[in-house]
Amino acid sequence: MTDQQHALLAPARHAHILAALERNGTVRISQLTDELGVAAVTLRRDLQQLEEEGHLERVHGGAVPAASSETASPETARPGSGGSIAVLVPSLNYYWPGVVRGMEQEAHRRGLRLLLRGASYELQDERPVLERLVATDDVQGLIVAPNPDAAHAQDVVQWLAESGVPSVFVEREAVALPSREPVESVTTDHALGAVLAARHLARLGHRKVGLILSRDSPTGRKIVKGWDAACEELELSPSEHFEQFFPDRNGPGFSAAVESAIDTALSTGVTGLLIHSDPEAMAFIDIALNRGISVPDDLSVVAYDDEVAQLFTPALTAVSPPRAGVGAAAVDLLARRIEDPDRPVHRVSLSPTLNVRQSTAPPAARS
Repeated sequence: MTDQQHALLAPARHAHILAALERNGTVRISQLTDELGVAAVTLRRDLQQLEEEGHLERVHGGAVPAASSETASPETARPGSGGSIAVLVPSLNYYWPGVVRGMEQEAHRRGLRLLLRGASYELQDERPVLERLVATDDVQGLIVAPNPDAAHAQDVVQWLAESGVPSVFVEREAVALPSREPVESVTTDHALGAVLAARHLARLGHRKVGLILSRDSPTGRKIVKGWDAACEELELSPSEHFEQFFPDRNGPGFSAAVESAIDTALSTGVTGLLIHSDPEAMAFIDIALNRGISVPDDLSVVAYDDEVAQLFTPALTAVSPPRAGVGAAAVDLLARRIEDPDRPVHRVSLSPTLNVRQSTAPPAARS
């Protein structure tokens, strides 16, 4: 192995991976480790980034080429009108790229194009962006994930309802006034995700558990609803569970909040935790390990989102929302609305799954 190979930066590694993929039709992490002289965890992150950028699709132990318009078969491609669907999501990072990939695949299957825009959770009024999107000549419908906590949230819903443009909310639910009629939507059943996590911890034997949320978000509120239902189902008394919010992990007070949550878990005898989201779970475990607390021997941890949970050590048990499925269902729902404007309003809810890995185990016997 040469010094140059050891020193390769991310762009050079990515170019090597894509060249090997084009040459061989597949790449394996074990082979790339030898060729590039970097750790497997680094290569997993490289593959994840390249997958998010649409260059490949990860499989167990490596990656294969991503499905694209050039490789789609005539049997699966459905010619459409050549029109566009405009998409406005809060971010083009972390959670949303997986949703967008599902949209892209379903849009291609239907012969539609995506016009994609990323806003932010801080954007107070999405209407100007939506107006610009609708002004595009061939936009036939909108898929939107607005900020439900903004001051103009209901105004955005009303604008969409009155615009005459078919629209679908993705990972959001809302009603149009004055009749409070639900708007068309595709969401993940995040409440069920919390239930799956709590049941998993209970099956392992954990009787004292905790929920930690990164912030008061639409996802977080649904997780709390499911968590409360799970605690009731499992007949946990108030002293057998606790809930806590973390501040922004990039802002002041995060480390202190983690330390406080660890203290609460230790003082109350909690042995199992559900933490939203993956980065918060990783930061929590890092600080716990620094304090001599073992995961999963002393504390079992379930992460929520499963975006990068499998890359951590120990690999995190995680609730995995069906991101690509949500995106595909949103395009399908919108396309059907465009084809049949008089069809009943549909609200689609997809179930998450639980991927069990190394961060959860039965609680250790205590003397």
